[in-house]
Amino acid sequence: MMKVIVIGCPGAGKSTFSRKLREQTDMPLHYLDRLWHNDDRTTVSEAEFDQDLTAILQQENWILDGNYLRTLELRLQACDTVFFLDYPVEVCLAGVETRIGKDREDLPWVETEFEAEFKQWILDFAKDQRPQICQLLDKYQATKNIFIFKTREAATAYLNADKK
Repeated sequence: MMKVIVIGCPGAGKSTFSRKLREQTDMPLHYLDRLWHNDDRTTVSEAEFDQDLTAILQQENWILDGNYLRTLELRLQACDTVFFLDYPVEVCLAGVETRIGKDREDLPWVETEFEAEFKQWILDFAKDQRPQICQLLDKYQATKNIFIFKTREAATAYLNADKK
């Protein structure tokens, strides 16, 4: 495991999982939200995002946290391992609720409210993004190590397992 992507619905706990994986592996962790968002809540251009992402993909090892469906296939081509946190919507909604008002290293600002548009994005994830993610994972299943966790407990058990 040298090049890892961690994907899943917002609120699933991708960043928490990624940080724990970083602690275990000492691999550099990159948050796609940090590449895309500026401190003032504006975004960079797609060209700038793609340039920064390409630079990371060329490194020897990394963990990339985030969906960004537009670039998922590029990341799948470059990675050797995928962790898909495929949790029920209720789990993801609760995950976002718990992080409101907290400083996070994966986002350049503190969320002060659960915005309606973001909540709708989560509610629509299963129909709007999940099918495309699953289709891409199927496409790469023969050449990548793909782990799909349906519960937080399963992801935690993986992280706690002795991997010697």
